Amino acid sequence: MQKAPLPIPRTEMTWSAVYDGKVHVIGGYDYKGGFQGRYHQVYDPKANAWSEKAPIPQGANHIGLAVLNDKIYAVGGFLEQNKTPHNKVFAYDVAANRWAEVAPLPKPLGAVATVTLNGKIHAIGGRDTVSVGDHYVYDPATNTWSELAPLPGARDHTGAVVVNGFIHVLGGRFNQFEYNTNLHHVYSPNTNQWKERAPIPTPRSGHGAVWYRNRIFVFGGEGNGFVYGQVEAYDPTTNSWQSYASMPTPRHGMGASLVDDTIYIAGGGPVTGGSLMTSTNEAFTLGTQGR
Repeated sequence: MQKAPLPIPRTEMTWSAVYDGKVHVIGGYDYKGGFQGRYHQVYDPKANAWSEKAPIPQGANHIGLAVLNDKIYAVGGFLEQNKTPHNKVFAYDVAANRWAEVAPLPKPLGAVATVTLNGKIHAIGGRDTVSVGDHYVYDPATNTWSELAPLPGARDHTGAVVVNGFIHVLGGRFNQFEYNTNLHHVYSPNTNQWKERAPIPTPRSGHGAVWYRNRIFVFGGEGNGFVYGQVEAYDPTTNSWQSYASMPTPRHGMGASLVDDTIYIAGGGPVTGGSLMTSTNEAFTLGTQGR
């Protein structure tokens, strides 16, 4: 389903974040060739409309994004096209429409996977000058970062989803998008250990991932000279994957956001790399299927 397009076509934004039933899309490459977009646009599915919010203090692309305690956290990002990462972290107060800087990442990173688990923010993998497996956790109560067990198979541009108290990290790339991987690792906070699970059928990077109807859905991505429209879903109870209807507009460099029973995917790149971008906003739902 086609929905109201992004106000400005762009790609390599943050992973999109959902707060109070609205989708926040921040930063990215813009159509003017800028790599430090300060954009902060919010999509309201009920109104099928976009609005502008306070811009992020440090514009960037490939920013990590996580929601915790009524705030949206923006973690790291690149200041140039897929290079020159920074370590700044900003917290957005939704009610006040205001950003504040908090403790920085221990090192500069872009294309880092960020998720919220047990009241803390995990930042996993990413890239400095090469792909890394670093795993850091942020505690808002103390405004500090600490280090945890590294991700096996250092990589960036992954997808990450929390399921029943475990962190799933899916796919990604080793340094360049020509070297995609189908690796799928799961992290247990109780043991501080990683275990391998069934690999993604389509190796990919720069994809969207979201938990929906008891499965992890993975959308789009790029690699090996192609941009993917494939939609695949992982069932943790059977440790298996299943294919679904492909995206009408194949792309990479975007997030996937669940609001109610519908997944929204806005923007992204319709060709490999960052030379082209789109404002397309499409919605996916299983409807009465798969219940």
